[in-house]
Amino acid sequence: MADTFRIIDTGVREGRANIAFDAALIEERQANRVPDTIRFLRFPPTALIGRHQDLSREVNLDYCKENDVGVVRRITGGGAIYLDEGQLGWELVFHRASLGIPALPDLAREICNAAANGLSQLGINAQFRPRNDIEVDGRKISGTGGFFDGDTLIYQGTVLVDMSAQKMVKVLNVPEGKLAKRKLDSAAERVVTLKELLGDQLPDIETIKQALTTGFTEAFGIKAEPGEITANEEELAEQYFREEIGTDEFVAEIDNPGGADEVLSGSHTGPGGTIESFVKLEGATKSILQRVLISGDFFVTPPRVVFDLEAHLLGTRVDEIGSAIEDFFINNDVDMLSVAPSDFAASITAALTSGEAANV
Repeated sequence: MADTFRIIDTGVREGRANIAFDAALIEERQANRVPDTIRFLRFPPTALIGRHQDLSREVNLDYCKENDVGVVRRITGGGAIYLDEGQLGWELVFHRASLGIPALPDLAREICNAAANGLSQLGINAQFRPRNDIEVDGRKISGTGGFFDGDTLIYQGTVLVDMSAQKMVKVLNVPEGKLAKRKLDSAAERVVTLKELLGDQLPDIETIKQALTTGFTEAFGIKAEPGEITANEEELAEQYFREEIGTDEFVAEIDNPGGADEVLSGSHTGPGGTIESFVKLEGATKSILQRVLISGDFFVTPPRVVFDLEAHLLGTRVDEIGSAIEDFFINNDVDMLSVAPSDFAASITAALTSGEAANV
């Protein structure tokens, strides 16, 4: 059995500061300076995009600027979400061996089931829906995601306690395909809040936190007790914020990659999400990859592996891309949540095919 998990609540923090604390917490856990941890957190109005997503495609930047909505890039994969004080964030940061479940897909399933069981104690019928949502009667009440960094896992989610779905729709550019897939007219219909479900019986935040904690402790046979945030965590979080996560450059690291001249784009959607590829070719016959950028709402761990894959493919002949991708994943320690090497190859192939079609 794992040692006792520490429970901390970092309150409402500016969005980039919240993500910087994630990075600090991971580093401190890797160094064994803090124990396995359950963290609760909240955001002011914030557009939060996944590590590999295209900023301008996912977020209505003009609306955010005009309405004081923060724009943040997180260090985990997945899709864009809107957060505000009416939502409760939760996350588990722990050593790979602590729960005795080594594989990311298995951990994701068990953590989501545990969170769903905890929320069900509030009087709702919460259920895990693969690959990473918790739903009530087909409507999303919690989105989740995570990754391994070495032997440390961060797995996080949100609970929609109370939220303006109309504001969410204005902040995020929700693809029509996502709505059509679920036969919904708008993104607002896709989500549901505890307030909508429970009305006057809506519990306070402390009760919701306790329900989630109980879900985790009962599912995994662990103990969890309130603990203290350390000075080292705060100092390290400030450093991450100042040097990387809090900067506009980090948030805009992927922004309209298809806007450059001679850049081909294509996408592939599979069980693990959508992968978008932007490629530029070189050589007399345009048969060599000069540059490739991979974007989307998928989960791989560690997240930096995508950048390593992009570097690995530079200079690859077009007809050797599939084998180069297979070689990369064979020779690197990568965990993936419902995506496969063939999905990355299919996305790049779609981009190349779009170029062939344009030349017809």
